[in-house]
Amino acid sequence: MSYRNDFGYGSFGMALRPTPMVKRLLIANSVVFAITLLVPWRLVIEWLAFQPARIIFRPWAPITYMFVHGGMYHLFFNMLMLFFFGRPVEEKWGEREFLKFYLICGLGGALLSFLFLPSSIVGASAAVYGVMMAFAMNWPRAPIYVFGIFPVEARFLVAFMAAVAFLSAAGSAGNSGVAHLAHLGGLLAGWVYLKADWRRWLFRGRAQRTGPRAPRLAVVPRKKSGEDTFKAAGRRNAKADNVLLDKVDKVLDKISAEGMSSLTPDELQLLDEVS
Repeated sequence: MSYRNDFGYGSFGMALRPTPMVKRLLIANSVVFAITLLVPWRLVIEWLAFQPARIIFRPWAPITYMFVHGGMYHLFFNMLMLFFFGRPVEEKWGEREFLKFYLICGLGGALLSFLFLPSSIVGASAAVYGVMMAFAMNWPRAPIYVFGIFPVEARFLVAFMAAVAFLSAAGSAGNSGVAHLAHLGGLLAGWVYLKADWRRWLFRGRAQRTGPRAPRLAVVPRKKSGEDTFKAAGRRNAKADNVLLDKVDKVLDKISAEGMSSLTPDELQLLDEVS
């Protein structure tokens, strides 16, 4: 599977290296898999898998299950998809936002499984499906070359995989040993996170609560009175606050119209500064 560079996000080749957070996730999943080969599988499921019936006694399981895989093929497929689709998404968002999104999608898979599937689940599939959703929302018309031969637009590929996950979860394939509900939960969590408007009001409320800041102390010429200096400093700070709020409003309007996936790294940094 590969994609081409006509859409401004690069192209894949064996010489390309993963981005920092993708690399850490690849290493973490591989190390955990190696460790699970050295201990009885029963203990792995008991302590690291997500088991809805034991969530109270294993509160860490919604996180640890993302790093456990049932076999080499399971690990290879998830890490391959993470490498292909995670790299351009992290390049656009940055390490912190990418990791947060990855974990949220994984938790979405655990939540849907908790609601509808009593069985134990393992694997990074839910988080990876969410990353694929993010890629498709950022570059919907990007041609994905399946097996390096057949071009399929990213939006159609992800829509197809979502349909398969839904139909499989609703049908008899739910007993196939594949966590289709977790896949679907990761897709839904990613879509909701990128489309949700609640971040707009959260950031706006935090920015407005900062309000006009008190004027800072400064050394000024003696010819100005203390009252004049205080007023001048207050006007400067009020003006700076208004400029900041205007910038935040523009970013929030962009989130409302196009979603979080449309933000640039500078805009994400601005939101972090006011949050």
